[in-house]
Parts: sequence; C-alpha cells; structure tokens
Amino acid sequence: MMVCEMSAEQQQLAAAEKAWLTRHDPIARLRTQLDDAASTIDPDAVAHAAESGLLGLLTPDIGGSHTDLAVVSEAHGSAASSLPLADLAVGNWLMTIADLPDAAAASEGKVLVGLARGPIGSATRGVLDLHGESSPVPMAADMDRFVVVGEHSDGEYAAMIPAAQTQPMTTLDVTRTWSRLAFEDSLTDWERLPDGTVARVRNALAVHRAIDSIGAAARLLDMTVSYAGQREQFGVPIGSFQAVKHHCADMALMVEAGRSVCWAAALALTRDTGNEQRVMSAACAYAKSAASRVARTALQVHGGIGFTWEHDLHLLLRRIKVNEAFDGSVRAHRAALVAPQPA
Repeated sequence: MMVCEMSAEQQQLAAAEKAWLTRHDPIARLRTQLDDAASTIDPDAVAHAAESGLLGLLTPDIGGSHTDLAVVSEAHGSAASSLPLADLAVGNWLMTIADLPDAAAASEGKVLVGLARGPIGSATRGVLDLHGESSPVPMAADMDRFVVVGEHSDGEYAAMIPAAQTQPMTTLDVTRTWSRLAFEDSLTDWERLPDGTVARVRNALAVHRAIDSIGAAARLLDMTVSYAGQREQFGVPIGSFQAVKHHCADMALMVEAGRSVCWAAALALTRDTGNEQRVMSAACAYAKSAASRVARTALQVHGGIGFTWEHDLHLLLRRIKVNEAFDGSVRAHRAALVAPQPA
C-alpha cells in the first residue's frame, strides 16, 4: 500500500518555503513590472534556492527525492513564482548523472541552466546532429545555458548548449515567460544516457507541472473562501448560500484529490516502481483538469471583480491553463492511460 503523507521534515520544508515566499511575494514583484516588461527571475529567489539546497535537491550529494521537490513545487505554484524550481532541480540531477560540466556551479546557483527536451537527433561517428525545436522552456531568457535531453538514432543523449537560439512563445501566462530552443547544430561534446532517462525526465517535468497547478488551485480556493465570507448580498455573506457552499466544497475536494494523486506520482518517481508512467499519466490527467475546474469556479464565485486586471485571480488562472497545455495535455495523458501496454 502506498502511504501519501508528508514527513515531519517535509512539513518543516513546506512551512519554511511558504514563509520565504510570503516575505518575498512574487506577485507583488510581478506587479511592479507587469505593465512594462515580461516576468523575470528574482535574483533573491535564486540565492535562496541555492543556499537552501533546493537547486541540487535531487543530486546524490543532497539526496532529496521527488516528494521533497513536490513540497516546494506546490509552494511556488501557490505563490505564482517565476523561478522554475522543478525544471532547474531535474536539470541539475540530469547534469550530475551524465557528468556534464557546470553541474556543481548550477547546484550552487552560480549559473542558471535551463532544461529542454530536444528533437530526435542523429548520431554518426561521435557527432550528434540536432535539427528542430525543443519542448517549451520556462524563463529561457533568464538562463545562462541549457541542458538538452532527447533520443537519437541509437539511444538517448544529453548535451550542454552554452548559447541557444530562443524563440519566445506568446501564452496566457504572465507569471512566467515561455520559449522554444531552435537547433541547427552538429555537436561533438555530448553524452550517451542510459535507456529510460528521457522518459524519466519527461515524467518528472509532467508531475511537477501538475503539482504547480495544484498549488495555484489551493491558493484560489483560499481566496474564494475568504471572499465568500466577506462579500455580502441581501445583507448576508454570499458564503452562507448553499450554492456557494457547494462550489467551495467541490473546489476543496478537487484540490485535495489532486494533491493526493500528484503525491502518489512523486512517490512512484522516487521509488522507481516501474509503473511511474501510468501513475504519472493518471495524476496529471486528473490534477490538471481539477485545477482548471477550480480556477473556473473561483472566477464564478468572485463574479465581476475576478475579471479585473488588478485582482490576482487571473494570474493564477492563466498559470493553470498554460500548465494544462504543456508537458502533456489532459487529453494526451488520458490517451496514454488507455493505450495498449507492451507485453
């Protein structure tokens, strides 16, 4: 039986990270630049993540797990942080196991190394040819270099790209920027990876993207319950109306269920059970859909004020909708669940 419960250490980690994010509110920082420029990574957030060991959390030196990372991924999703912590942590783990340069510097926050899933390459006589585009990469403009992982004609590869051509994407999300990397490269400095590494990276990114959405949905639930207790209609708080009570109860159910399935997926990644693909797809399909429904209901309960630019609701809703589309849509994860399994 899989027990989905935070340890005392993980509870302390969650409390510490939430406290730091409260003191260094990412949304307050975003509001100062939202009308004039795209979101950027807070240098203080990088320094904090490095000092706390979060950037190298999954590396053997620190020995953290995906459940540990899930704790901080949810906190950053709730705060709408621009720091792509899960991407950086998974990328640092990949750099370490592939023995790529700058792994130690990345864990210490001296360089920011973005993680991208690259196109299928062709390896001939030690040269890796890459042509095409990467998966969407968060905050690519703020990265110093990139670690690219993918498949080639005879296996799997990882490579450091010191200066990649980025193609900015236009998305709903204003809490983070998104880009694709364009490749027309012949690389001689790359590493072969054990079979299954690419799938592990893909699964990890998908799970933590869903956890980020659950964090944002949890904050929307808190905002909605608070608003329903303050907003009055006919002389009483709207939270006293049965219909609003049901809305809030449904939101709470979806948040807790989404958190549980994502925790189970993080445990499957941590324990390398062999069925993490199906567990991941089940978790992402439910959690992404649930978070989107929570956002929609929050907007409905807030009414007209929820549509305004000045209210924070739309920032979290936008983040959830973009998470829903990237690293496997709900439709794609559901399709993976019903696809025939290899004998």
